[in-house]
Amino acid sequence: MITCSLNNFMEAVKPWLDGDYIREAYLDAQGRFVLDFNDGVKNVYEIDDCSAVQLADILADMKRRGIPVKE
Repeated sequence: MITCSLNNFMEAVKPWLDGDYIREAYLDAQGRFVLDFNDGVKNVYEIDDCSAVQLADILADMKRRGIPVKE
C-alpha cells in the first residue's frame, strides 16, 4: 500500500490514464483507491488528504476516460 496526498496520487497515475494500462479502478472496503493493471500488478493507495466525494469524482473521471470502474 502506498500512502500519499491527492496531488501526488494524481501525478503518479497521470501517465496511465491515456493508455490501456489500467484493467480496473475501484475503492476497497477501507476506502483505499485500488488500480488493477493489465500486467497483473495491483497498486493500493491510501490518499490521506481528501474526502470520499473527491475519490468518487476521480473514479467518475476515469470512467469517462474509458477505464473500467468497479462500483
